[in-house]
Amino acid sequence: MAAVEATQPVQVDISKTSSVPAEGYDKKCIFCKIVNKEMGTELLHSDEEISCFRDIKPGAPHHYLVVPSKHVGNCKSLSKEHVPLVKKMVETGKEILQKNDVTDLSDVRFGFHWPPFCSVTHLHLHVLAPASQMSFMSRLFYRLNSYWFITADQLIELLNSKGETT
Repeated sequence: MAAVEATQPVQVDISKTSSVPAEGYDKKCIFCKIVNKEMGTELLHSDEEISCFRDIKPGAPHHYLVVPSKHVGNCKSLSKEHVPLVKKMVETGKEILQKNDVTDLSDVRFGFHWPPFCSVTHLHLHVLAPASQMSFMSRLFYRLNSYWFITADQLIELLNSKGETT
């Protein structure tokens, strides 16, 4: 009887462990931990495919990070098959902005840091608004047409061209 009682808590612990996604989860990745609700970070959006939260060092009054819910490497590791994911990330970013009363989508910056200029290897889209209110340093970090930051549109164009040259 004592043996049965000892095995029951073990079964409960196993079920708790199995709720953590093994596939698509990197235990060393801070964004995987945030998406998995291990860090106490408020998720502004979370579904099976996409999650969104505030950047801890905001570069604009509204600065959000939109990430795949499962671990995906940085933008340099992507292929043409990732275009729908990137587009969905942009759409989620727009939805979050609208929910936070940002209506002027012409004054928004959507983009990715290009390796090796990304501090976290989990793919993440920076959503900054209004871009006109970004600080001097933020204008440098999230600079258009630089070799360290690529807009979402530029990334989509690059990924779409990957399959064409063989």
